[in-house]
Amino acid sequence: MANRDELDDPTVPAWVDGVLRPVGKRRVHLDGLRHMAVSVFVVDDGDVTTGAPRLLLQRRALSKYHTPGLWANACCTHPKWGEDPGACAVRRLREELGVTGLDLSRMSKVEYRADVGGGMTEHEVVDIFVARAGPDLPIAPDPDEVAGTRWMALPDLDTEIAAEPDRFAPWLRIYLSEHRSAILRG
Repeated sequence: MANRDELDDPTVPAWVDGVLRPVGKRRVHLDGLRHMAVSVFVVDDGDVTTGAPRLLLQRRALSKYHTPGLWANACCTHPKWGEDPGACAVRRLREELGVTGLDLSRMSKVEYRADVGGGMTEHEVVDIFVARAGPDLPIAPDPDEVAGTRWMALPDLDTEIAAEPDRFAPWLRIYLSEHRSAILRG
């Protein structure tokens, strides 16, 4: 679990009074500040029976300070102050999932705002990256970050989200409903 010092350490690039500056994660989320983020989708060629593309999902660790235990895309994070979004995506795939060696493609930049509970808001300007991999991808999740992983065919994921939306991170629901074509293009 992130300690208090890490949450308050001013490293997240956020806009305060129209100026981009480093701000602590806790303040960013409690104040609902617009800030930079990175999201990574790992996609395989599809379910052998249906041909539907599958996404690698992670279940957020129960110790996360917001949205614990919810299913999300492979990796979501904030770049450190001055960090390139692509380098951030590679770093966090390695740190969260133990995944290395994927060829990441930047697909788009999107902005969204969502309540993430506990009086916190994500208001992110997100660089979305996509990588292709198969279900045999070696994954070694950090238990402080990730409670579990699974591959899901998109139709099955859509069905689960429709039936139980509160089991999924708000940003994943937004990405799939509003930015699906950018993700699948990868």
